[in-house]
Amino acid sequence: MAVLDHKIDFSVVLSVTKANANGDPLNGNRPRQNYDGYGEISDVALKRKIRNRLLDMGEPIFVQSNDRRVDQFSSLRERAEAKEELIKALKSKDNAVEQYATIACNEWIDVRSFGQVFAFKGGAGKGVSVGVRGPVSIQTATSVDPIDITSMQITKSVNSEPGKDRGSDTMGMKHRVDFGVYVFHGSINTQLAEKTEFTNLDADKIKQALVTLFENDSSSARPEGSMEINKVYWWEHSSKLGQYSSAKVHRSLNVKANVEEPKKFEDYTVTLSDLEGLKVEILDGL
Repeated sequence: MAVLDHKIDFSVVLSVTKANANGDPLNGNRPRQNYDGYGEISDVALKRKIRNRLLDMGEPIFVQSNDRRVDQFSSLRERAEAKEELIKALKSKDNAVEQYATIACNEWIDVRSFGQVFAFKGGAGKGVSVGVRGPVSIQTATSVDPIDITSMQITKSVNSEPGKDRGSDTMGMKHRVDFGVYVFHGSINTQLAEKTEFTNLDADKIKQALVTLFENDSSSARPEGSMEINKVYWWEHSSKLGQYSSAKVHRSLNVKANVEEPKKFEDYTVTLSDLEGLKVEILDGL
């Protein structure tokens, strides 16, 4: 498949209903907010969900979470060292780092998409210090309006250990966003795509992952149906550098509430400014 030869920009509009979209461990796992009260979902969390969707699609993934891994390796180092080609590349006297990066990009779609730092001490052969810059960049998702967070106290109905006196009075807290519409943007850079050999087919797989981002992602904090992709906007430029800057393309999308207290996605109006010569593909979430 041909290496991507044209710039791509994309934007995603999603809604959260009675769910904790992305808990902040430094704030009691409350949904993330900025200082102005707007909700946030980190780019790291979004990339994790994309990796999970690609994994569900049968793609080889290097950075697998422990609860979703599909091989026997419990660490990144073990997964990397299981590839004999990578070990041989380290022993090469001719461009060892470049060989290592090329093999890793060819092996794992998330490495050639998002990049990866391979930094392992000692091990088979010698230490590894290889950095790969990926062509796919994703911004933090931010809510269109400030979010309201509801916190509830929960109790345990049984003891975890025998002989304990505490039972149903053991307390805990759960937090959720009552409702919010979030937007995040991203781009795919052709210069970096050439270095990692990121292809047009890879771009299509990323697009498919965005449309189905919250499939097979439910948890007690995010019940099934509480996180929904509403719209995906996908711009494919006609050149490597693109007709417009990514910032201008992303600004062409405007999401605004049309009621004072929006409670559903239909309470928002989504408008798209026309950019001459640049077509946009608009996809609905599942």
